[in-house]
Amino acid sequence: MKVITLEEKDFEQYAKNHRYRNYYQSAAYAHTMIKFGYKAHYIGIIDETDTLIGATLLLYKEVFMNSKMAYAPRGILFDYGNSFIVKEFASKLKSLLGKQGFMYLKMDPLIPVSIRDSKGNILNLNNEVNLILANLKNAGFQHKGNNLYFENEKSRFEALVLLNRSINEIFESFDKRTRHKIRKAERSGIKIYSDSALNVEPLYNFIKKKHTRTLNYYKELCKNFAGNIDLYYAVLDTEQFVISSKALYEEELDHNDKLAKLIQDPTKKGISQRNTLNKKMESDKLINIYKKDMIMATRLLKENPDGFVVGGALAIHYDNASYLVIEGFNKKYKALNPNYLLKWQMIKDYRQKGYKYFNLNAVSGAFEDIENDYEGLNEMKLGYGSVITEYIGEFDIILNGLTYNLYRSFNKDKDEKQIRKQTKKTDK
Repeated sequence: MKVITLEEKDFEQYAKNHRYRNYYQSAAYAHTMIKFGYKAHYIGIIDETDTLIGATLLLYKEVFMNSKMAYAPRGILFDYGNSFIVKEFASKLKSLLGKQGFMYLKMDPLIPVSIRDSKGNILNLNNEVNLILANLKNAGFQHKGNNLYFENEKSRFEALVLLNRSINEIFESFDKRTRHKIRKAERSGIKIYSDSALNVEPLYNFIKKKHTRTLNYYKELCKNFAGNIDLYYAVLDTEQFVISSKALYEEELDHNDKLAKLIQDPTKKGISQRNTLNKKMESDKLINIYKKDMIMATRLLKENPDGFVVGGALAIHYDNASYLVIEGFNKKYKALNPNYLLKWQMIKDYRQKGYKYFNLNAVSGAFEDIENDYEGLNEMKLGYGSVITEYIGEFDIILNGLTYNLYRSFNKDKDEKQIRKQTKKTDK
């Protein structure tokens, strides 16, 4: 076995056919990160017949005394099932990269651990995971643990909407709240369109406070993944918002009037009367809400007669699937649920294009902890009848112990911030 440097075209040919293939392990992603101070290195693993049996993209920076720290995003693409081969691979990797001035490597291969339903119940387990974990640990890789939140570079849990069903079956698999929010967005005049020009600035205005990514990062993604990237926007049709809010207000006034008459009905007593009173009080609340909506809609129509953008989402297509990279919306109009209708339109479009699934990106793995900080994130993404893929997690391997320990002693507070600056966290 040998670990060698690969040409980009040879890496691409291998990576796109590997069982753990993903868009992070691609030349397009490498070209994106190169614009932000990283260098890209492609390595391959060949057997005794010079057949390529593994490969990865490494992103790296020089951080200390000309030594480098590297990250294999959603890599290394390799078969980890044979303990002898994994141990030999690790030894060869340390030898080659050590000579090339690398002192440390992080990886998080896209190896599935389990498939779960939207409540977190396990539907399927990867029987090889324990063996793979043991093989990697025996080879010197340090596992960062079964994290439930977003402690690693990439989340261990992602929500996927399966698209191999009729569109009606998909919609009916959504929970009741999600269906209600989609219908409310449609009724309120939210319209969704795809921006073929990939003008990402409006989206960035909604997301710039969420992450450390710059506007240029998303522009580079759009450029390097051109032909395999979508940008969707949610626009509020202010004229339609006036019409719908007025209709709801008037409809509820009529309903409220009927309830008021029922309360005066002498034949209504006991439980029936109390139920009517409760409905009347709920109707009173709705009237106030619809009245405020109508006033806001009238103002917005006057200020924005042609409508305006209230949300957006960016997705990358890879290997018969689509991946939500980032989404955002104007919090002032959260009640209109533009983000829910955005994803519903994307689901419909991607099903029509024949994709296998739509990956909604990261969720928390703390399904039983309903009070965690990511409860809203999970509720929103899992409300689409999603299944959850759990991945094996993150591993570190020290390639040059002397240099690495020296680096750590001089950078106790910084730790790994150099390598995390641009690759920090999945865009949830």
